[in-house]
Order: sequence, then structure tokens, then C-alpha cells
Amino acid sequence: MTDPGADVFKALADPTRRKILDELAERDGQTLFEICSRLAMRHQLGSSRQAISQHLDVLIAAGLVTSRREGRYKFHQLDTTPLAHLTDRWKKPEN
Repeated sequence: MTDPGADVFKALADPTRRKILDELAERDGQTLFEICSRLAMRHQLGSSRQAISQHLDVLIAAGLVTSRREGRYKFHQLDTTPLAHLTDRWKKPEN
């Protein structure tokens, strides 16, 4: 049986992915181009668009980012829902 939180922990383990989440938390609904530009300007990350796209794929697989297409553009949004369930396994049952 796989641990449902494993993908979330894996996604959060990478500092570049955490920076992507920080950028989406500050300004949701960004395109890949916008995310790459902000990472380069604000964090001095010179990662390629392909590398950032792969990071976004990991974040999407973990449920931390959703995306929607509008014409030629794909917009990415932060989804913190998976974070709310991370500690459930350690909570004590209430009597």
C-alpha cells in the first residue's frame, strides 16, 4: 500500500519546487513563462523552462498545483488541500 502523503513530501523536499509554491502563493494563476521569469529575477534561478515544467509536473502529481488551459496558455494555481491531510496519521482520536 502506498502512502498518500509520500508524493507531497517528495514534492516539498526540493527547494526549487518550494520556491515555485512560494511564487504561486504570492501570485496565483501564472503561466510557465511567468513562473520562470519570477524565479530568475527574484531567486536567481537559471533553470530551463523544461526543468521548471518537470518540477510543475511533480507538484501537479502531488496535488499541490492545478492547471487550466485557456487558448494557448496554461495557468497554474496553488492548492493547499493535500497539506491539510499530512498530519492526520499522527492525530490521536478524540474521545
